[in-house]
Amino acid sequence: MKVVPLLAVLLAMTGCASITGSKMQPVSIQTTANAVEVTGVSCTLVNDAGKWFVTSPGSVTIQKSTGDLAISCAKNELIGNAIAVSKSNTAVWGNIIFGGGIGYIVDRSTGAGFDYPQAITIPLRQLGSNEPLPAAPVASGAPGMQ
Repeated sequence: MKVVPLLAVLLAMTGCASITGSKMQPVSIQTTANAVEVTGVSCTLVNDAGKWFVTSPGSVTIQKSTGDLAISCAKNELIGNAIAVSKSNTAVWGNIIFGGGIGYIVDRSTGAGFDYPQAITIPLRQLGSNEPLPAAPVASGAPGMQ
């Protein structure tokens, strides 16, 4: 008998990420070359929801999406690129478990149920150098992340 009220409370506490979360997210960008911070680097961030610009070190508020965030930075002869992976957040999981498919579809279409790493470090290299660019996308806690 006590299980039903408990389930009702849990269901009420879980909400669609589109309602409880935000479709926007601040992202901080830092750039380094040879493990030293480089300032004044122009960076462009692009996902399927838009395009944003920031000068490092700096922050910009972007629209969240299920698509990954491509980041390109350049200053003089230094360039750097990275991919920030979009990952589902906890609100979307509550939606899947308790709310079913409709809430998940809304969260997915608005991007509200997904997040990018909040702080991203972009390693720069000399233009024309033979240094390879990072092979794998950056993800929260991965090398290149703060």
